[in-house]
Amino acid sequence: MALIRNHEFPYFFQVKHPLVSSKLSLLRNRDTEYKLFRELVHELTLLIAYEATQNLQLTLENIRTPMEMMQSPVLSGPAPVILPILRAGIGMVEAMLSLLPSAKVGHIGLFRNEKTLQPEGYYFKVPETSHQRPFYVCDPMLATGGSAIRAVDTLKENQVKDITVVCLLAAPEGLRAFFKQHPDVPVFSACLDRGLDEHGFIRPGLGDAGDRMFGTV
Repeated sequence: MALIRNHEFPYFFQVKHPLVSSKLSLLRNRDTEYKLFRELVHELTLLIAYEATQNLQLTLENIRTPMEMMQSPVLSGPAPVILPILRAGIGMVEAMLSLLPSAKVGHIGLFRNEKTLQPEGYYFKVPETSHQRPFYVCDPMLATGGSAIRAVDTLKENQVKDITVVCLLAAPEGLRAFFKQHPDVPVFSACLDRGLDEHGFIRPGLGDAGDRMFGTV
């Protein structure tokens, strides 16, 4: 597994691996049914999150192996928070929890106004002492960047400082808008696609991730 850096977007990290490329191709395919689509979202999230969590803090604890006592590294600090952007981000939560079983799960409800292409909020719930915890904002698509910007705005308003965005696809227009507002927040993704169409959808993209995930196409 490797991370591809982008000169225009220094805080954008593309996860490069044959499994990521192959699974993403299946995800893009219009003939992929929603059961397989959900499974692929889960698997891709696992692979991307593996890289996105590389900066979690460790401490040493005494443990006993079958052979002897030793000091061994374990995760330290307050448990991280997984923050899916509703509704499509929900499909990424189980994969994140499988890697971070002690993590807490918050929720932020945003929907895109199809006329203005801007996010509108309707729900926000995170654990107490969130300002002390690392956050992983999850959304399959970073298209216009509006939802990710609004989510990170809300977290920073609540004094959260350690934030990472995890997505499956990103568009250059969305990254430009996002990093203009939040140049300090890294974004991890499987791919940087060509761009947005006149409706604000990523091309070549994979369609509406929420609809394809939940069978509401």
